[in-house]
Amino acid sequence: MLTILDHVDLVVQAGESVAILGPSGSGKSTLLALMAGLDRPTEGEVLLDGSPIHSLSEDDLARLRRRRIGFVFQSFQLLTNLTARENVLLPLELVDAPDAGSRADELLRAVGLGERGHHYPAQLSGGEQQRVALARAFATRPPVLLADEPTGNLDGATGAVVLEILDRLRREEGTTLVLVTHDTAVAARADRRVHLRDGRVEREEGTRAERGA
Repeated sequence: MLTILDHVDLVVQAGESVAILGPSGSGKSTLLALMAGLDRPTEGEVLLDGSPIHSLSEDDLARLRRRRIGFVFQSFQLLTNLTARENVLLPLELVDAPDAGSRADELLRAVGLGERGHHYPAQLSGGEQQRVALARAFATRPPVLLADEPTGNLDGATGAVVLEILDRLRREEGTTLVLVTHDTAVAARADRRVHLRDGRVEREEGTRAERGA
């Protein structure tokens, strides 16, 4: 049997931002998938607010993700047949949010795309698509946001803009962030950095306060 993660014991506090780093194959994306309930551990537990999620049914996991866990992917994962605004509206409609339209418009303005809501993904640059993806991820005010290489497909300048928006929205919404990245500059923005190697936690680096930030 292939062991991808081995005795990983990780606690993320509410409101904290944690960056997961490590070489390819170290288990970063698998760890994120376990946190999201997309994968199930063969041993151990995955707890959200003290409650196990790894034993939930697929339907219950889907409901959990709709309301409590937001996602940002390297490849944006926007629905190409929907406009930017419709992409942001979708998760709100899935939970029957009463203020869906105004919330979508508010978030598009927050990411600097208030005038681009009617555009389709193919009409937007990579950076603009990722900003729409951020707006969609925050739409239902999830307490937890998981981001897998959110700047991996962007140039340095565009990636910096996306990170600034991500940081600002996270602070404003009080969101807990777990972010996977290869980029030490991206990781440096987090409160804590966790380094994986060969499926184990190799080391952790402290908080922003400890680093004098």
